[in-house]
Amino acid sequence: MSRRRFQTKPLIFCLKTLLLVYSFVFWVSGIVLLSVGLWWILMLGPYSVLISRTPSAVPFVLSGTGGGIVLLSLFGCWATCRGRCWMLRTFAVLLTLVFLTELIAGISGFIFRHEIKGSFFSSFSEAVQKYNALDERSLAVDDLQRKLHCCGVSNFSSWLHSSYFPNGGVPVSCCVRINDCERDDLRNASRAGDKVYDQGCFELVTAFFDTNLGIIASVTFGIAFSQLIGTTVACCLSRFINTNQYEMV
Repeated sequence: MSRRRFQTKPLIFCLKTLLLVYSFVFWVSGIVLLSVGLWWILMLGPYSVLISRTPSAVPFVLSGTGGGIVLLSLFGCWATCRGRCWMLRTFAVLLTLVFLTELIAGISGFIFRHEIKGSFFSSFSEAVQKYNALDERSLAVDDLQRKLHCCGVSNFSSWLHSSYFPNGGVPVSCCVRINDCERDDLRNASRAGDKVYDQGCFELVTAFFDTNLGIIASVTFGIAFSQLIGTTVACCLSRFINTNQYEMV
């Protein structure tokens, strides 16, 4: 009995060290998700009205998940240091629940990616058609066109059918050079084409989305499946601690 106990203790120490390292990495991933969610809310919030007609819950889900992971990883560190079996089992169960949640969310996002593009296309097209240079969606359109150096949905001709064009022409935010963009030029369809950006905003946004989809999916599934490692280590540690306590008796 004493020999087996002597052999079990180094293994418990190794498992504790591994679980502490995992909890730290898990904590870092939570900080990253929380930061991405807050960045989305603060920096991309104005553009959310162009992505969908209804407010998007994605940034709040990211922030909530990140915050939950941070707290869960701290609980994992505490459970590991205390070496209580019920704490380690609880940690393993919570990791499994987070894994299932992230897996379902990742698969859903991948499956419905075309619907997301379609929603952006329809919402952005509607924003262009109803543009008035004053409301929230109009200001978001202007900001998007300035920052991405694009014009309209497919190209500047999208503005020719808008309610704003007869009086305001193509918005100034489409101009390549503001100093070389007169209001009369922007009201003229033939002259406006030489003054504004050639590429449409929808193509730029969806191209960025498609290019980074693989990276986003890899990171999402990587974080999700890494929780299986934490679950396995936590269960093994709980088992060996329980065995060690039994041998002491």
